[in-house]
Amino acid sequence: MQAWINVGTPENFEILRKRKFDLSPFKASRRRQTAEMQPGDRIVYYLTGVVQFGGVVEVTGPVREETKAIGLHSEVKEEEGYPFRLPTKPVVIAKPGVYVEIREITDLLEKTRPFGPKKLGMCFRGNVHKISQHDLDVIERLVRERA
Repeated sequence: MQAWINVGTPENFEILRKRKFDLSPFKASRRRQTAEMQPGDRIVYYLTGVVQFGGVVEVTGPVREETKAIGLHSEVKEEEGYPFRLPTKPVVIAKPGVYVEIREITDLLEKTRPFGPKKLGMCFRGNVHKISQHDLDVIERLVRERA
């Protein structure tokens, strides 16, 4: 099992909540990374702007490519879609507005420890990142406390 970070806006996260996290969508530029994702992998949602983790889902099937709009918006390229979609199921999702503040836990995560709270932007550039099992365990535990 591999753990991943899916970087997106809080607004897109709430759209996925309304869908009951039945899928995890990725931008067209993420074909290679989504092709690596397998059933059983976990995806952590990193919420841009607020710098928080919102929840964790599990991949339940292979990636598929679809162009039908599902209401998501790119904050960088308005015309960019999210055609790569993985079927998922929720593992643990924080209650709305009660997310894990990443600046407060940078020293707990292998991914963020070298950057510290002031340079987190460098840590999560792009849309998809692999993380360690250790980091996944810490994030899942903290989100579960807010679920």
